[in-house]
Amino acid sequence: MEYGMIFIVLACLVGLWMTWGIGANDLANIMSTAMGSKAISVKQALIIAIFFEIAGAFLGGNEVSDTIRGGIIDIEGFPPAILVYGLLSVLLAGATWITIASFLGMPVSITNAIVGAIVGVGALMLGIDAIHWETVGYIAISWVSSPLIAGVVAFLLFISIRRYILAAENPFKSAKYLVPVYLTLVGIILSLMTTIKGLNHFHISLTFLQKCGVVTLTTAFVLAFGMLMMRQLRLRTKLHRHTQYVYIEGMFSVLMAFTACAMVFAHGSNDVAIAVGPIAGIIGLVGTGEVMHDGMLLGGIMLFGCLGVVLGLFMYGRKVIETVGSAITTLTPSRAFAATLAAATTVVASTSTGIPVSATQTLVGAVFGVGLARGIDALNLGVMRNIFMSWMITIPAAAGLATFFFFILRMIFG
Repeated sequence: MEYGMIFIVLACLVGLWMTWGIGANDLANIMSTAMGSKAISVKQALIIAIFFEIAGAFLGGNEVSDTIRGGIIDIEGFPPAILVYGLLSVLLAGATWITIASFLGMPVSITNAIVGAIVGVGALMLGIDAIHWETVGYIAISWVSSPLIAGVVAFLLFISIRRYILAAENPFKSAKYLVPVYLTLVGIILSLMTTIKGLNHFHISLTFLQKCGVVTLTTAFVLAFGMLMMRQLRLRTKLHRHTQYVYIEGMFSVLMAFTACAMVFAHGSNDVAIAVGPIAGIIGLVGTGEVMHDGMLLGGIMLFGCLGVVLGLFMYGRKVIETVGSAITTLTPSRAFAATLAAATTVVASTSTGIPVSATQTLVGAVFGVGLARGIDALNLGVMRNIFMSWMITIPAAAGLATFFFFILRMIFG
């Protein structure tokens, strides 16, 4: 293809720019509950982000990447050059919009931006009939359902924590009995999203009983390791109720570390896959004229995307962390745990179907649910209004930007 190498270099440069923006916005939003509640340190956040972002992208992101590359528009029969212009336009639109949002400190959804850009430029260059409206409909429904589901689950989780632990006659005694139950739940979720997905990625088929055994072993490891970390928090004497709360929040900080791992894995399996989809499509079109290609190449692109995401988080993620981690509602480790576990469960369940959901919207919905459990006065409704407005603006803004960049590329390359 003429200008093929230029297109590949442009795709990689713009892709790095966009993944940097995803780290500064999307991953910052994901880590905001853990860091905003002071449950984990910056060093711990860095380790979790690097390891579980890469693991999520490699072990759980293939289905979503396939949907982004070829599941939204009907690309058969169209010249590869036109498709390259379209995918480059999508990357440029997503990178531009998420950079603007990060500068303003607003947690927007890269899922909304990429899907909106693909639909906009796809309708322009291929026609409305080329859009797979059924798939788009499923994605749009997930944008509404995922934050609602996460909000309800987070609401119920925090209600249970408040009723059976924080409001108990002896809070620490209740916590010693109930926190292992929550830790077991975290272990099950982590096992389902990491161990089982990892085995599926390597084409290792297990029977139902074998999967139950793997989940049980992984959960037991998480439970044993978590309880070992909590041993230092045991009460030696009868302490004042307020001091008991300090110990309890320390226990939930341990839980929060595990749920942060789950949420970052979920983010890697969803949002990194969304970002690298157009990059992989361009490289495939230049090389073979097809948007699909071998798994080794996709793995290298996934690693490249993870690098940009982690750099973006620690170079420019502070503003979004402040918005979600403290501006919506005041978070403690117990509140952050309820929000993050609810969001991680929702995102991974959706990602396994291959439907790209918004990890940003899901976590914000979960934080909203926790705030609502404390009463409407605990919520900063002004911040929530601004966040919802940014979500509404993202789709038309990304579509408009993608259309603009498509015409610019056509003018430059013909």
